[in-house]
Amino acid sequence: MDAPGSTPAALTLRKVTKRFDGASGRVTALDDISIDVREGEFLVLVGPSGCGKSTLLSLLAGLELPDEGQIRLAGAPVRGPGRDRLVMFQQDALFPWLNVLENVMFGLRLKPDLTDSERAESARYHLRLVGLGDKEKARPHELSGGMRQRVALARSLAPNPRVLLMDEPFSALDALTRDQLYGDLQEIFTKRRKTIVLVTHNIREAVCLGDRVVLLSPHPGRVREVFEIDLPRPRRINDPALAALAAKVTESLASHLKSGSAE
Repeated sequence: MDAPGSTPAALTLRKVTKRFDGASGRVTALDDISIDVREGEFLVLVGPSGCGKSTLLSLLAGLELPDEGQIRLAGAPVRGPGRDRLVMFQQDALFPWLNVLENVMFGLRLKPDLTDSERAESARYHLRLVGLGDKEKARPHELSGGMRQRVALARSLAPNPRVLLMDEPFSALDALTRDQLYGDLQEIFTKRRKTIVLVTHNIREAVCLGDRVVLLSPHPGRVREVFEIDLPRPRRINDPALAALAAKVTESLASHLKSGSAE
């Protein structure tokens, strides 16, 4: 919940519960989730397998609907996918038959009011933003994994969604590439102040990128603790202060898991 007079919420979740059919009956994936995602905030959802992180992201995207509770975007109920929310997935999902510029322009089909020249201009701007202004003619197979994720990020940013939803976009990359992308994403976030919700299982990554880290515990997924990350940007993944705060989050998660297994 936001305190009075604080930054207004872009997304609000109130008592959200989601269930699925399982082999032994209905399974509760998320239970009684209430969160405010502030306008221009980088919010990170973190927790172990089974805590419902990706399910929660699907609910925010409108790909799934809650069984109980409500999700609102700028006060309006979320009843399905929309141009105001875009999802960046773990896999870059670039079209191999299109070059880099065409891939980013494809995302701009969500903006039907733009001319082809305006789409190309916007695509080139966002490629420069992610450091790939000189790769517009390249095909995806000619790029490294990190470069392909940069293209995917440019494609997600180009339509200018109100909220960018990111589902573990760095988990398949090597450590050095991830570190470079952490820096790139922080720089873009500082410039654009886009509202971002990121799902990750990597607690150091969460602390490196987030303004707030929401810790979820599993079976069913519940909000256990929210951490305000008051560290200056840009942050480095191996900075001692960041590592100490990540250790605190990890200890909290371990404590919740231990107390949950004892119940």
